[in-house]
Amino acid sequence: MDMALPIVNATTAALARVSAAFNAPLARAVVFGVHIDGHLVVEGLLIAVIVFQLSRKSYKPPKKPLSEKEVDELCDEWEPEPLCPPVKERSHIDPAILESAAGPHTTIEGKEVVNFASANYLGLIGNEKLIDSCVGSLEKYGVGSCGPRGFYGTIDVHLDCEAKIANFLGTPDSILYSYGISTIFSVIPAFCKKGDIIVADEGVHWAVQNGLYLSRSTVVYFKHNDMASLASTLEKLTRGNKRTEKIRRYIVVESIYQNSGQIAPLDEIVKLKEKYLFRVILEESHSFGVLGKSGRGLAEHYGVPIDKIDIITAGMGNALATDGGFCTGSARVVDHQRLSSAGYVFSASLPPYLASAAVSAVNYLEENPSVLANLRSNVALLHTG
Repeated sequence: MDMALPIVNATTAALARVSAAFNAPLARAVVFGVHIDGHLVVEGLLIAVIVFQLSRKSYKPPKKPLSEKEVDELCDEWEPEPLCPPVKERSHIDPAILESAAGPHTTIEGKEVVNFASANYLGLIGNEKLIDSCVGSLEKYGVGSCGPRGFYGTIDVHLDCEAKIANFLGTPDSILYSYGISTIFSVIPAFCKKGDIIVADEGVHWAVQNGLYLSRSTVVYFKHNDMASLASTLEKLTRGNKRTEKIRRYIVVESIYQNSGQIAPLDEIVKLKEKYLFRVILEESHSFGVLGKSGRGLAEHYGVPIDKIDIITAGMGNALATDGGFCTGSARVVDHQRLSSAGYVFSASLPPYLASAAVSAVNYLEENPSVLANLRSNVALLHTG
């Protein structure tokens, strides 16, 4: 306590001297007849110094190029980041390698096994008529087309296949794609643009999701295969919203959902579509050649007129046992894609032999309706078991 008292007294005395200095007559100035205290002068000087410092150019040390030795040392020390994280042992998958055609029975590691993993719904893999059509097409056209459809890549068998599919489904026209999964995610962005509204089932598979993303449209999801949720969503979007009436509106669903196996209730979807004035885009990769009395898909299954569906897409790598995909609908729908669909415009066209195989597969389906009865019998047997 005794030691602190002198320090306090000294500090008080110093403050008193500073205060007296600023209040002394010499610390005051008169500018245009106005008395200015000393502390204002000091503050003014501080402000001037701050402004000077802020206005100065920042100091940059002169650049000195690195020597070759320094560059080599830096390169030796640099370790690039991995492009992807390392695969853990439990995440590593060794897929089975087939040693024969992926038919109902196939061979793996020299053993014949029953194949439940294939989408060969009608058993057309290895069908002699399809093989003969492919051999004839290979001898006539070769393997590939080496060009997109709009630039010397259209071959007469492509037009035959498009006409065959349209006639089979009862639509005005159809268009072929060279890769099945690219069909839907090329079709959606061709019609749906930024500012449009898409109401989609939350259970759609990856290719549909990719098409929704590429469209840049406003996407609203409804509960998986839940028509009450769909109706509620459409009501919320359209009720009292005049802006909605002036923009394009779509409902996007799958006929048989790849992720769940459920069948979309097309009859209810069409009623809601007409009530709220939406267009329907239907993905039928797993129902074409499967559903309906003659394999014509979901519309035939529910007895809905095909013209009630605005746009239908499907891959041909399932029931038809070939590859590629198609989109079918009105002539305007098809013509629009020939200039606006990326998967059609920029991809090399479908190899001719695959188009020939698709034509033969549809012909076989028309001539042998018993394959559908056999499919349903197998489905019933599997469910029972």
